[in-house]
Amino acid sequence: METTTSLLDAAAAGDLVLLDPLTEQSLLQTLQERFHRGDIYTYIGNVLISVNPYRPLPIYTPEKVQEYHNCNFFAVKPHIYAIADDAYHSLCDRDRDQCILITGESGAGKTEASKLVMSYVAAVSSKGEEVDKVKEQLLQSNPVLEAFGNAKTIRNDNSSRFGKYMDVEFDFKGEPLGGVISNYLLEKSRIVRHVKGERNFHIFYQLLAGGSAQLLQQLKLRQDCRHYGYLNHESSALSGMDDAANFHAMQDAMRVIGFSPAEVTALLEVTAVVLKLGNVQLSSSFQASGMESCSIAEPRELQEICELIGLDPSVLERALCSRTVKARDEAVLTALSVPQGYYGRDALAKNIYSRLFDWLVNRINTSIQVKPGEQRKVMGVLDIYGFEIFQDNGFEQFIINYCNEKLQQIFILLTLKEEQEEYVREGIQWTPVEFFDNSIICNLIENSTGGILAMLDEECLRPGVVNEDTFLAKLNQLFATHKRYESKETQSARHIMDASLPPRCFRIHHYAGKVTYNVTGFIEKNNDLLFRDLSQAMWAARHTLLRSLFPEGDPQKASLKLPPTAGYQFKASVATLMKNLYSKNPNYIRCIKPNETKAAMLFTPELVLAQVRYLGLMENVRVRRAGYAFRQLYGAFLSRYKMLSARTWPRWAGSDRDGAEQVLAELPIPAEELAFGHTKVFIRSPRTLFDLERRRQERVAQLATLIQKMFRGWRCRTQYQLMRKSQILISAWFRGHQQKNKYKQMKRSALLIQAYARGWKVRRAYRRYFRSGASACLSNFIYRRLVQKFLVGLGQNLPPLAVLDRTWPPAPYKFLADANQELRSIFYRWKCKKYREQLPPQRRALLQAKLCASELFKDKKSLYPKSLPQPFQGEYLGLTQNPKYQKLNAVAKDKLVMADTVQKVNRASGKTVPRLLLLTKEHLVLADPKAAQPKTVLSLGDIRSVTVTRFSDGFLALHLKETSTGGTKGDFLLVSSHLIELVTRLHQTLMDTRAQALPLHITDQFSTRFQKGDVAVTVVESPKASSDGPVCKKRGSHKMEVLVH
Repeated sequence: METTTSLLDAAAAGDLVLLDPLTEQSLLQTLQERFHRGDIYTYIGNVLISVNPYRPLPIYTPEKVQEYHNCNFFAVKPHIYAIADDAYHSLCDRDRDQCILITGESGAGKTEASKLVMSYVAAVSSKGEEVDKVKEQLLQSNPVLEAFGNAKTIRNDNSSRFGKYMDVEFDFKGEPLGGVISNYLLEKSRIVRHVKGERNFHIFYQLLAGGSAQLLQQLKLRQDCRHYGYLNHESSALSGMDDAANFHAMQDAMRVIGFSPAEVTALLEVTAVVLKLGNVQLSSSFQASGMESCSIAEPRELQEICELIGLDPSVLERALCSRTVKARDEAVLTALSVPQGYYGRDALAKNIYSRLFDWLVNRINTSIQVKPGEQRKVMGVLDIYGFEIFQDNGFEQFIINYCNEKLQQIFILLTLKEEQEEYVREGIQWTPVEFFDNSIICNLIENSTGGILAMLDEECLRPGVVNEDTFLAKLNQLFATHKRYESKETQSARHIMDASLPPRCFRIHHYAGKVTYNVTGFIEKNNDLLFRDLSQAMWAARHTLLRSLFPEGDPQKASLKLPPTAGYQFKASVATLMKNLYSKNPNYIRCIKPNETKAAMLFTPELVLAQVRYLGLMENVRVRRAGYAFRQLYGAFLSRYKMLSARTWPRWAGSDRDGAEQVLAELPIPAEELAFGHTKVFIRSPRTLFDLERRRQERVAQLATLIQKMFRGWRCRTQYQLMRKSQILISAWFRGHQQKNKYKQMKRSALLIQAYARGWKVRRAYRRYFRSGASACLSNFIYRRLVQKFLVGLGQNLPPLAVLDRTWPPAPYKFLADANQELRSIFYRWKCKKYREQLPPQRRALLQAKLCASELFKDKKSLYPKSLPQPFQGEYLGLTQNPKYQKLNAVAKDKLVMADTVQKVNRASGKTVPRLLLLTKEHLVLADPKAAQPKTVLSLGDIRSVTVTRFSDGFLALHLKETSTGGTKGDFLLVSSHLIELVTRLHQTLMDTRAQALPLHITDQFSTRFQKGDVAVTVVESPKASSDGPVCKKRGSHKMEVLVH
């Protein structure tokens, strides 16, 4: 095992290979200490142990992704990202296909671990539109499969009830191209029964909680879960899980993957059929011959099912209540008893759902699969059930534990193979490792001629009376002397008394412990029998998806050959999976559940110890510690421990190997503890490694003290030199500053003396040469000269004649300020007069309209400032150019004021429809844009008032007089993109034609009159409103809410 041991200590080792002493108790204590410190991940070599914390931890952030990206596997704390990164870079850099095997019991966090692996690979792989689309499709397959394949159990609120293996395929650059998903052994018995405290598959509760009323009506479902027998007539409430939100997330995921709306609808219809089958009740009756028969007690459920799938109800009723038995060339219709009828109904529901799940996986594969012919690399992620030992173990536990035996076999073989290859590669002698070879158990179960599965298939095919007792007797006879098999009969033959082994049971000594299996139900579950009449009935349905799930129901392809048994199919699937895993480089994640109550950060030692045994962790550690527990590249070893030798510290001029040998030669380490390979140094026991670490820490402390001493001396010297240099510089600047200030003071004093002297000389001369009235004459002359200069200068520097230019030269003297302001006002009015005189009539009318708009809306409506730069065009439809609008043009004639497109709000629903609005000097016309025909013609005299909001929207209410003939349905609610211009022109038209102003109200709450009564309208500014226009919502019959942006 290669590692950087900075993170290892004897109290809670990050790698259990370095645990010393190695016992179950020390291993358990290490896991517990790390768990309580928040370290849920621990290594066994390159195997990751993950303990479920049952609460979110801040260790999956984008910063953590960057920390573990391209990291040295053992140079950072144990983490699932390290496993994913090592697998991804082995795939890209070494061109080796990878697989990540995630195992553990229900509730241990396997599903979450697989999501984390996939999300990490998606985060670190290349970016690009097509690549991101592929990554999103791969990630979005999880919500869909979880909805149909996961359920709440007593141990886990989101337990995977199927095994999943996903092959993610990459190109040579490491970019994901697509993938393939394989599923194993869906727990379809959960469809028809589950224990109290558990739930059926999530999809049923999600559909009922998240489906719209229209969808549920289409599927003929009720929202109440207690109505359905397959849901145990119990409430769906589950704390911490939002079924409605999960249903919408599943629908979004299907859209991302590429499901069409028709496929989603068909999928939900078949799901509804399965749910409704549980409500089909049978009643008992007797035929004339005295034989018991059954019939449908309440035909309504059957009728609704048949409407969903397009089938005659009599066909389905006949298939549920009777069975066709073929003997030679004759077909005999046999009536079924009530228990037989319920068995057939439940078998049909299980088969429909199981086949629907297989179809779903294949449909996802169709979207994410890679085009054939492209060269690609593969990373597989296996999320499959862990070893299970319950109080009562049946056929499902037998199959699951068989799969885990095969996974344990591949783990041991590949681990030993990897260890042996490294020893040979490094030139170290390989010491054979003693370990338990579980091939004897695998052979006991899967042997094609004498294994338990083969005997079960043989018993299912044998004619005559077949039951579990004859099957158990055959096993007892065949394995009477087998060391790993025992039953009540074999123990009696060996004169062993064991009260813990009841009758009708057998026990297998698995690698993880002894498991007692009850054979009750083995024959039935292995046969997985579905009556041919039911298959043919499903084939006869007109529902395309359901029909495709039952190809054997086609009368043209009818066959008397029995379908393969469940055990045979699973054995073949496991064989294919093992072949796939053997072809890849494995990476292991062992998940552990710390407690039974799903409590956060609670560690139950007894439960964890049982899982440590189930998962064979002690065996894993022993295999990893076989021979040498620690190994590291010479360069990394020398870089870490070179301070332990005076000859290698601080620099070593020779090769890395010679440096490592020099370091170890100077330490009191026995020779048998060391081995030197071609590229790595090997250390046998963890105790030697910890001793190296202790010496290194002591030496590092010494070096740190030396570095601190040297640094403090350097810092003090540097600080003194800096202070001395600063003092000299400050002194120089201060002396210079002092001399400059002294000079300035002397200069100011000299200037002041000179000024007083010159003033005294001037005053003496003035008194001598001028009379007493000279001052007034002189001041008048100066005043006139200044005014003349000001006026001449103003005439030469007049501002431009542009109206918008308000510039004016300032008065040069304070006494001219009032005259300057008056001249400015006169000039600006003269300039405006000149501008108005040269305006054309159309421009003058436009400015008058803008002025009117300012008077109506300025500082009252938020939309007004946005309308300032927009010219009022009046005609936005092009009535004269478009021949479609000839009739409307004829209506307007020469009296058209404005033509525009508006949205009319429906008085009943609040929805908007487009209308053409024509404002003439006498009427206001609303026309249909498609037919270009007037629908409403209002006289301007019928308009009582107009109400608009204070926001930046185009919503207005046109209030009509009660005597209006054109508004029999009440007031009009319109939305116009040119609201300011429309109201302004309406106001001007009323002023021109009727000499009356338009009553305009700007408010957020008002009342409007509709045909059915007054409606209170409330306008609310909301971010939910569309940017395209207001959203109107009816709140009852007398309230309407308008959301504006």
